[in-house]
Formats: sequence, structure tokens, C-alpha cells
Amino acid sequence: MKKTFLIGLAVVAVAGVGAAVAFDGPAQNRPAATAAAQQQTTFAIEHMTCATCPITVRRAMEGVPGVSAVQVDFAAKTARATYDPARATAAQIAAASTNAGYPARVVQN
Repeated sequence: MKKTFLIGLAVVAVAGVGAAVAFDGPAQNRPAATAAAQQQTTFAIEHMTCATCPITVRRAMEGVPGVSAVQVDFAAKTARATYDPARATAAQIAAASTNAGYPARVVQN
């Protein structure tokens, strides 16, 4: 009984670590900049026509080193990126979306 309990506890502990890793996306596994150094820019995104388009845009933008978060609004056809301006530029983030097939331009910095 005691051995079964310890094995169950170990499985729960490992599963907990696995869950924490599962939530860490590509943007999360980079060194984070301080909140004061972070910048947010909103982009107008073209050619988003279906529910999977925002996923492609988010993944493309998150692939730029220095980007820590991206929120895509399908209805408004916009994306808001949070990034470290010492490591990424708005032009690089827009280019990543454009290269994925969804032309992006800065609408608010």
C-alpha cells in the first residue's frame, strides 16, 4: 500500500512538471526582459479568413526572438505583440506574419 502511494505521488509530481512544460510555448522559453523594457505594438493583419489563421499569425510572430506574447483578434483583424525592443523590432514581427502569408502593418506603437 505504501509503495503504491509513493508511486502514485511520483506520477502526480511528474505529471505536474509535464503540465508546466506543456504550457511553455516557443515565446516562453526565451530569457524574459523586465516589464519596463517590454514594448507593445498593434498590427493590422490581412487575409485572415478562417479560425485557424490567427493561430498561424500568432505562431509566426512568437517565432521572432524577443517576442514574449502575441494576442490575435480575428474579428478586428489585428494582433498585439509584446516584445523586448532590444531583441526585436516591429518590422521583424510584421515580416514574420507577412512571410507566413498574412501581411501585417503597424497601426499603433
